[in-house]
Amino acid sequence: MLVAVRITAFLFIAPPFSYGAIPARIRAMLGVGLAIAVSGGAAAGHRSLDVGPFLGTLVLQLVVGALLGFLVMLCFSAVQAAGGLIDVFGGFQMAQVFDPQAQVNGAQFTRLFQVTALTLLFVSGGYQLIIAGITRSFAAVPLDGTFAVAPSARLLVDGLTQMMVSALQIAGPLIVVLFLADVALGLVTRGAPALNAFALGMPIKVLLTLLLAGTVLVALPGIVDALGAEAFRMMREVGR
Repeated sequence: MLVAVRITAFLFIAPPFSYGAIPARIRAMLGVGLAIAVSGGAAAGHRSLDVGPFLGTLVLQLVVGALLGFLVMLCFSAVQAAGGLIDVFGGFQMAQVFDPQAQVNGAQFTRLFQVTALTLLFVSGGYQLIIAGITRSFAAVPLDGTFAVAPSARLLVDGLTQMMVSALQIAGPLIVVLFLADVALGLVTRGAPALNAFALGMPIKVLLTLLLAGTVLVALPGIVDALGAEAFRMMREVGR
């Protein structure tokens, strides 16, 4: 039960298993199945507990699983954040809607990048690396052990910083092109005010975004692979 609680809490938060199209009962069944598979090694040396200590350990496993899932979600949020930046600078943010399955509130590229990253995780086998991370977490944080709060807080801060940097790296080239397009339109308007170049600003930026977004999509497989490795590394460092 302790193993199942940690794994199930992880699966409900960490992508790609947190996607709303996957029924909750399927995630719960997967958590129980994985718990049965790894409980032999995870429970090695574990002693039987009374009711009080057992409930406390149960809450601890819930916290550990949620923390690990949040770290993974933080890593892959970089792709979603990159899509959000492209929507803002490309002028697509006005078409923002809420996706109840992905729990994402964004425009076209935000949702496109989110779904593409989740698809790549399944197609490339990256989800297996994520599952390997949660199964190996029992060696870093045993069932009857505790984890240090300070290193975990540092991991959260580092993960948030890395998410922002990664989002800028993914969307950076396209953002620079759109910024230069704005500068060029401003210079044209200043040199020839009668042309009213800003009236063409929105169509030009939309066209540039659609033409150059393909280069970002081509790079997404390598980006998702690197993010998966980073998520695995962060899960291994929780107990240190």
